[in-house]
Amino acid sequence: MSKPKQRSSQGHHCGCGEHHSHVNIQLRQLILGAVLTANSFLVEKLFDSIGVVAAASAMLGAIILGVPILWTAFKDLRSGALNTNALVAMAVGALFASQHYQEAAIVSFFMLLGQIIEQRTAEGALASVESLIKLTPTKARRIRGTQEEEVPVHELVVGDFFRVRPGDNVAADGMIEKGQGWINQANITGESLPVEKKSGDEVFAGTVNLTGVLEVRVTRAGEDTTLERVRELILAAEKTKLPITRIIDEYMGFYTPLVLVTGALVWAFTKDLSRVVTVFIISCPCAFVLATPTAIVAALSSAARLGVLIKNVGDIELAAKINAFVFDKTGTLTTGKLAVSRLAPMENIKPAELLRVAASAEKYSNHPAAKALLQLANETKIPLVETAHFSETAGRGILAEIAGEKVVVGRAQWLVENGIMGGFETRVDLNETEGWSLIFVARNQRYIGWIGLQDQTRSEAHESLAALKQCGVRRLAMISGDRQPVATRVAREVGCDEVQGECLPQHKVAYVRQMRAKGYRVAVVGDGVNDAPALASGDLGIAMGAAGSEVAIHSATIALMNSDLRRIPFLIDLSRETRRVIHQNFLVGLGFVIAGMVLAAMKYINPITAAIIHVTGAMMVVFNSFRLVRQGEALENSSLEEFPADSSTAETAPQSERTAA
Repeated sequence: MSKPKQRSSQGHHCGCGEHHSHVNIQLRQLILGAVLTANSFLVEKLFDSIGVVAAASAMLGAIILGVPILWTAFKDLRSGALNTNALVAMAVGALFASQHYQEAAIVSFFMLLGQIIEQRTAEGALASVESLIKLTPTKARRIRGTQEEEVPVHELVVGDFFRVRPGDNVAADGMIEKGQGWINQANITGESLPVEKKSGDEVFAGTVNLTGVLEVRVTRAGEDTTLERVRELILAAEKTKLPITRIIDEYMGFYTPLVLVTGALVWAFTKDLSRVVTVFIISCPCAFVLATPTAIVAALSSAARLGVLIKNVGDIELAAKINAFVFDKTGTLTTGKLAVSRLAPMENIKPAELLRVAASAEKYSNHPAAKALLQLANETKIPLVETAHFSETAGRGILAEIAGEKVVVGRAQWLVENGIMGGFETRVDLNETEGWSLIFVARNQRYIGWIGLQDQTRSEAHESLAALKQCGVRRLAMISGDRQPVATRVAREVGCDEVQGECLPQHKVAYVRQMRAKGYRVAVVGDGVNDAPALASGDLGIAMGAAGSEVAIHSATIALMNSDLRRIPFLIDLSRETRRVIHQNFLVGLGFVIAGMVLAAMKYINPITAAIIHVTGAMMVVFNSFRLVRQGEALENSSLEEFPADSSTAETAPQSERTAA
């Protein structure tokens, strides 16, 4: 039997003369052969005396339908491969040589019909993967000076500027220099909702601009784009094999000779060519061969649709065995960005007024705390006031003039240094050691309140870790380089059982190795940058928010193109369902072969019935595998808030520094 191969860009081989890419059977060829075969039965029935016409019609139909099968077997034999292609070719050839033209044509018809159905079904499962190849446009609107020119995409180089109009696909990875719009980047990150992009944000090749006109500066082009790397990873994964497939390959070389010996024994005892032909047809284990490749193709398609990139299909099987997870904190369980969590104004000041003063003073700062203030002000539609005489002292705070009023924003010591009376720190009911960053605000030499910021936990983190526990994961741990009180707070919020803070990269690696030494199958989840050593030390490394991150894609065995933690329980469920489907497929394939050979040897079935049984078994396997394509539909269609495409590069304010400037 021909060895089962994973589908790649070169094709998919499933045995029995069913080499989908190399033997491109056209539907009209199948119809023509079927018409000629049906015509032979019609002529034979209506004009019994003209048997030669019926025989000629059947012979021509058998030739049209049988030549592709014989040709494939010949090519395999010429390359030194004795496989089940030869079994089907021998069966068709024997029927033709014994002048059983109608049976030869009918057998060939069902074999080729099964091939076409399998091919079309597999193409449906691969549609979301292969569409990646077509996403990048062939043309780009490059900007030179004030002129716009249309050029082939491959001519874009790093540093070029190009324009993206509404409805256009982005031609290369880049940074938005001008404009604002909503981008559908589901094909890269798997996010179900469009994402708003503005000046300074990154866009990826192959994503779709829904609204607005953007001017983008190229940061990666051609084969360096995120889309191209994603496509290469998927194609590479399809060429790899599950361990169970490699084991099957080792034994397939014995299968065809065994069937030939069985056929010889049937002939020796019965002298019945029809039985031998039936044995050859029914023994072609297409259902058995298709069991793994079809399931893997469907699983890869489902994972890619949700932005889960699996480098090696062996990891699909491995994920089902994971019983311990080790998470990084910053950028993984948390957003990696500061966000305003508390507004604490003085008694005579409203929270909105406190935010307006602080955000207006900070509007020209690039500090993460300033960005958090501006984001909240924008979300709550609080109008900011123009700032004058702005000055910033790194690590300490801001001095500015707003509507003629002097404003001081920064650490407590910064306010004291600028003549604000002390003692306001006693009003704070938060502990900075637990990860809070505090901003104190004064106006016209009077203290008006404080603002607390945190690196917030992801909204879906608690739900995702709870789902992992329901999947049977026995240990959930979080390791972080942050201080122990901060790590403890985050672990408590997300429902993580074990936590260890103040870990250097080498400590994280040692922690993972200790867990593996106790017999656990460990998956490490991190942002793929500073967690690269730990990701490589686990049985499975999962990089979060890998879109656009070279380090993330190459340091982990599985890359999540966005930072939605719910993709991890989905991966475990997909892995386990894929294993179940493969086992079901094997049972179906094996059952059809064993039962069919027994029935064939006892002459309960003839060659035509054997061909129908063969196609039925293969179709059951293909459609059973195709169910995997629908895995994760509920997750894909959910309306959970949008997550940043690449949280690995987000900055978090150092706790030891000032938190306002």
